[in-house]
Amino acid sequence: MLYGLGQGAIAPVIALTALDLGAGVGGASVVVGAVGLGHLLADIPAGQLTARIGERRAMLWATLLVSAALVVCVLAPAVWVLGVAVGLTGAATAVWQLARQAYLTEAVSPDMRARALSTLGGVQRIGTFAGPFLGAGAMALGGTDAAYGVHIAAAAAGALLLLFLPDVPGHGAGTSSAKVGLADVVRSHRKVLLTVGTAASFVGVVRAARLAVIPIWGQSIGLDASTTALIFGLSSAVDMLLFYPAGKVMDRYGRMWVAVPAMLLMGLGLIAVPFTSGVVTFALAAALMGLGNGMSSGLVMVLGADASPSAGRASFLGVFRLLADLGLGAGPLLLGGVAAVAGLASGVWFVGGVGLLGAVAMWRWVPRPDRAPEPRVEQPVP
Repeated sequence: MLYGLGQGAIAPVIALTALDLGAGVGGASVVVGAVGLGHLLADIPAGQLTARIGERRAMLWATLLVSAALVVCVLAPAVWVLGVAVGLTGAATAVWQLARQAYLTEAVSPDMRARALSTLGGVQRIGTFAGPFLGAGAMALGGTDAAYGVHIAAAAAGALLLLFLPDVPGHGAGTSSAKVGLADVVRSHRKVLLTVGTAASFVGVVRAARLAVIPIWGQSIGLDASTTALIFGLSSAVDMLLFYPAGKVMDRYGRMWVAVPAMLLMGLGLIAVPFTSGVVTFALAAALMGLGNGMSSGLVMVLGADASPSAGRASFLGVFRLLADLGLGAGPLLLGGVAAVAGLASGVWFVGGVGLLGAVAMWRWVPRPDRAPEPRVEQPVP
């Protein structure tokens, strides 16, 4: 939660810093997008690093990197320097997220894995939700730069906790899993990467599109910024209600019984948006999307953890996360591309259709409990 709190604190500030340095609206947007680019580029290296030095050490190094990058954000003399620093925060986040996922995958019994990872995802969302409020309070006292200070303080607190976190026995740096090459991992598990990994990318498309649709559609039907923000907040609040129950259902009945309904709800919520023209109907559609997104908390991590081999786990997770993050990057692009050609409503319906396609993919490719792979007895990669 601490790391998410810091991320939430700086999220509204990055564009403001870029504008203060003389960037235009387009330039500020590029700087904000550097977070995602850095995250995307670091997914596979994050897996390699975690495999080499262990989960706890990887998280510590990520904390040091993000702290240094945040200092550069405060001191940046030019827009391009800020953009590089913001990209490094995204890269540090990729390392942090992958290492903690790998740690929990090893440390938690498989019969409690979904609850653990769903709770991890839910707590991260709570931190991200609360972060802007904490950042706003800090900025009221110390100006825009104080928001970066919140992230630095949160990262430092997280690093302090990590100092007392033991490595998982047999899975620290220098273990046999670190000796498995990335190419061997991809070759041996290409089928699950192409199937379950593709399904995970659909989750990313719909999640990212949802974040863009709510403010854009709100403006298109004439809602003011504060009303749209309230609707966005309602969707986010609903989002945070179901992460533990969803994890419990996945552990007890199987991943599919959460994955399919979650994708259906997000897809149907998006499809419903163009039929709304007022606050109440739009809020209901946004809440439906939030409900589906909340059910899917930790879903991508659970699917990746289930499919990951004992040998080369971190490397596999890096590739799997890359596929999911490609979906996150593609969501707004698909929305904008179709909207530019056929109108906003068509763009929203298109990404809603991707959500329904994702439900079909989850139904087809997510293993049922009676044939789910058991990663702890995975045969070594040849």
